Amino acid sequence: MAVVTGGSRGIGAAVCRELARAGATVAVNYRSNADLASGIADEIGGIAVEGDVGDPASAKAIVERVESELGDVDILVNNAGVTRDTLIARMSDEEWREVMSTNLDGAFHMSRAVARKMLKRRSGAIVNMTSFVGLHGNPGQTNYAATKAGIIGFTKALAKELGGRGVRVNAVAPGYIETELTTVLSDEIRDFLLSATPMGRLGSPDDVAVAVRFLCSDEAGYVTGAVLLVDGGLGM
Repeated sequence: MAVVTGGSRGIGAAVCRELARAGATVAVNYRSNADLASGIADEIGGIAVEGDVGDPASAKAIVERVESELGDVDILVNNAGVTRDTLIARMSDEEWREVMSTNLDGAFHMSRAVARKMLKRRSGAIVNMTSFVGLHGNPGQTNYAATKAGIIGFTKALAKELGGRGVRVNAVAPGYIETELTTVLSDEIRDFLLSATPMGRLGSPDDVAVAVRFLCSDEAGYVTGAVLLVDGGLGM
C-alpha cells in the first residue's frame, strides 16, 4: 500500500497512476484540490486523503486514516511541494516559511509517521522528491532550493538510519518537467532550458513517475541513499 503526498496533479498524479499500474493500492493525499484528488483516486481504485503535511498533527492523522482503511504503509512518496519564487531582497518571512513547511517539514513529518511500523516489519520504501534546483540552485528560488537541497541530506541520513532494518530511502531529482509550474515560463526561458538540456525537450510527469516506481519496487532492493536525476542530462 502506498501513500503519495501532493498526489492530485502533475508529477504526484502521474506517480499515483504508475504505482497503481504496478499493483499498489494508493492513497492520494491532497491539501486543497479535493475534486482532482477524488478523480485520481476513483480512476486508480484508491482513496483521497485530505491533510496538510506541513502540520505534524495533520501528517499523523493522514497516516492513521490510511492505516485504518487500507492497512500498513509499504511505500511513502514525499511529493508535496510549493514554490513562492522571488528574489531574496523581496522575500517575506511567510514566503520562506511556507515553502519550508510543505517541502521539507512535510517530508520529515510523514516519514516519521510511517517509520516505526516499517522498522518493525523490516521492510518499506520511502522516495523523496528533490529537484535539479536543489543541486545547482536557481535565482529567485533560495527558499525552494534550500528545501530541495535539504531533502537530499535528509534522504541520505534517513537511509543510513533505516537501512539496517530493511527500509530503503531514496530521492528523485527532476529537471524541468511539463507541469502547471512550467507553463508560465516565457518563450525565452523555455528556449534556454531546451538548449541546455542534451535530450532537447522538457520532461513529462510520466518520466518521473517510472523512476519513482522503480525505486519503490523489489527491483531496487539494493538501492538506498541514492539521488536519481531525471533531467534529460541538464545537470551534467
